[in-house]
Amino acid sequence: MADTTSYPLTLTNCGMEVRFKSAPNSTVTVGQSATEILYALGLADRVAGTSVWFNPVLPEFSDVNADIERIADNDPSFEAVVNKKPDLVAAQYEWHVGPTGSVATRSQFHDLGIATYIMPADCDTKDNATGGDGTRIAAFSTESVYKGINELATIFDVQDAGEALVADLETQEASAIANAESLELPEDLSAVFWFSSPDQSVDPYVAGRLGAPGYMMDKLGIRNVIQSNEEWPVVGWESIAQADPDIIVVASMDRRRYPADDVDKKLEFLHSDPVAREMAAVKNGHIIEMDAHAMSATIRTIFGLEMLVDALSTMSFDR
Repeated sequence: MADTTSYPLTLTNCGMEVRFKSAPNSTVTVGQSATEILYALGLADRVAGTSVWFNPVLPEFSDVNADIERIADNDPSFEAVVNKKPDLVAAQYEWHVGPTGSVATRSQFHDLGIATYIMPADCDTKDNATGGDGTRIAAFSTESVYKGINELATIFDVQDAGEALVADLETQEASAIANAESLELPEDLSAVFWFSSPDQSVDPYVAGRLGAPGYMMDKLGIRNVIQSNEEWPVVGWESIAQADPDIIVVASMDRRRYPADDVDKKLEFLHSDPVAREMAAVKNGHIIEMDAHAMSATIRTIFGLEMLVDALSTMSFDR
């Protein structure tokens, strides 16, 4: 049996001290990661509204999610969040709720007596002051995901649920890593992860080497052809084609902020563009679709690793 929370509780979260007089009764989530973790902790009844969705909710939470208002598919307005009168705003990304938050700054919420919590996976080992999606200063580790689960469990005084969830995910992660090691892939395999593009005719957002996709590639012994420390740098197709990755992993999502959010548009581009279609991965059919949310630093990263292992187990790589 885990210890119970002693209130008032003070935590340092993404460089800011946050204080809780008691467990929050009402929470608005700005980001799918925070939403699914709260559901997994059995706290759906404390969620008043959700926002920022990439993929459908995990199947086991479809019923509870259906009864909770989705404030926005993408970025909610500050007013829409505040109108739900939450005790807590739990965010996936610091760029939504941070020093220059697209929804609001943390101080704007705190001035109204609303606590904020940002998932540590977005700020531990990461500098979000560099603009864009931030820059990793060290490699992402699933430990930052587990830290977020345990801290949210402490905030809500459901530590037993937090410990059980982390234990389940650690077991799943260990199994995925063991399966990855058993594949015996060629030592010189390379890959690129394509999240999206503002337009099909412009350079894509691809995964840097230290984020969640980098974690997956590291466990599989695959080299990322993108060596940037930025989370999602913009890289030209000519440069990607010159690197000629063996594998292309494309994000599948419901979001439609950009035309290339549509995975079918991505596949159409890869097979029709005169530069992209000449890449080995395209010619050999080594294109893997993955939930976009798994490419972010979330509990779904572990599911993404499983998905990648399963896909690679069906492919052959002649050397």
